[in-house]
Amino acid sequence: MKKEVAQIIRDEVKDPRVGFVTVTAVEVSKDLRHAKIYVSVYGSEQEKKNSLEGLQKATSFVRRELGRRIKLRHVPEIEFRFDQSIEHGAHIAKLLSEVSTKEARDDD
Repeated sequence: MKKEVAQIIRDEVKDPRVGFVTVTAVEVSKDLRHAKIYVSVYGSEQEKKNSLEGLQKATSFVRRELGRRIKLRHVPEIEFRFDQSIEHGAHIAKLLSEVSTKEARDDD
């Protein structure tokens, strides 16, 4: 499902608000009725907000395309959510780099 959603967003969603979006994870409920699609967006805070709004507007289109591509009795209701794990990881890496640089200067 993750691969199909990523391809639909990349190739078929024509909303200009949807920028550089990466599907990071998909959580599907046990009864396959609901799916949370986590996305990461590259850009400023405004671009991220616009991309998420564009994806939410395209929810029915993405769901319809999923129904065509994946054979399921019920196509799950989908919900797009912003995944901050990549940003969080980058922030931690930056902090570690700063600490390492500071320790190197202190040793000199």
